[in-house]
Amino acid sequence: MAEDSDAEKTEPASQKRLEQAREEGDVPRSREVATFTVLMAAGAGLWMTGEGLIRQLSSALVSGLALTPEQVFDADVLINRILVDLVRVLLACLPLGVAVMIVALVSPLLVGGWLFTGKAVMPNFGKLNPINGIGNMFSTNALVELFKAVAKALVVGLVAWLVVMKQKDAVIGLAVEPLKLGTAHLLHMLASSFLFIVGALGFIAAIDGPYQMWHYANKLKMTRQELIQESKESDGNPQIKAKIRQLQREMAKRRMMADVPTADVVVTNPTHYAVALKYDDGMRGAPRVVAKGTDEVAAKIREIAREHKVTMLEAPPLARALFKHTEIGDEIPEALYAAVAEVLAYVFQLRLFSKGNGNRPEVPKKLEVPPELDPLHVSTLKQQTDTNNGAPV
Repeated sequence: MAEDSDAEKTEPASQKRLEQAREEGDVPRSREVATFTVLMAAGAGLWMTGEGLIRQLSSALVSGLALTPEQVFDADVLINRILVDLVRVLLACLPLGVAVMIVALVSPLLVGGWLFTGKAVMPNFGKLNPINGIGNMFSTNALVELFKAVAKALVVGLVAWLVVMKQKDAVIGLAVEPLKLGTAHLLHMLASSFLFIVGALGFIAAIDGPYQMWHYANKLKMTRQELIQESKESDGNPQIKAKIRQLQREMAKRRMMADVPTADVVVTNPTHYAVALKYDDGMRGAPRVVAKGTDEVAAKIREIAREHKVTMLEAPPLARALFKHTEIGDEIPEALYAAVAEVLAYVFQLRLFSKGNGNRPEVPKKLEVPPELDPLHVSTLKQQTDTNNGAPV
């Protein structure tokens, strides 16, 4: 049962899956919405510009037929007249054509949006497989398309019948109207009938648009296993990532240990913390932390420091503060300048003494470390505050 449930596509498509589908030219599309918007734009354009369009077309027709006998047998005149009339017709239809073209370009934004990809036009010989073609003929999508075709025929046919029945008396009355008035009346009836019939397609488009969005989302659904696999491919296998992090920590640790011999002093807790500091007189800035660690790492730092005769100094508050508030390569906090300066002064004086110059310096005992920088002091203060407030510790 668990395997069956995992095989079910119950999870919404991931962003990566949606992007891959778009790259392959697979986006939701509704032919009904596109057809409705274009036809409605054409009908509305004819309604608004029909009178001027008819007038310009009539003028072009009259001009084209107004030829003298001499002009009829003159090929140059005929060609020139045809070209002029053709330009007039094109200019007359241009506003309507531009409006329809704009609507045709904008209509994809309603469902699916614009898509520019070359993969959709690449040859796919798998589509020539007759078995797949037969399967598509009897698929759910084919049944839906058949239902839409029948519904469109019924809806459009019903609306057309109602429109014709409503205007049948007016159509018969056209026979007794003057030619000019009858022509205008006929065009008005045709335009209104066209808009009513096309408007009936809006009912189909209003259903088909949301259905295509739902069908597209349902088609791209994924199983839980697919989501897990995609996550692994995108983010990397957790085990491999953990191994990489482990290797990075080991490399950083080796680099850190290699810098311990270059340190001027190692400040210790003495057993739990160890922080190695280095100060370069030739470089501007405060002393830097070249290594730090706790427990086993701290023991390793102390071992390397002893091997390379790096001075070690027990200063628990300072060691804790340096470990808490610095990272490898960072300069020490400004609040610890005074304490670290006292430590470095001791180290440099000790070096002079080891060379036979001066007296042996005293080990600094009371280094000034702000209490708020010492984690142990902050933790103790918090426990005391919780105890005083009656909170469990």
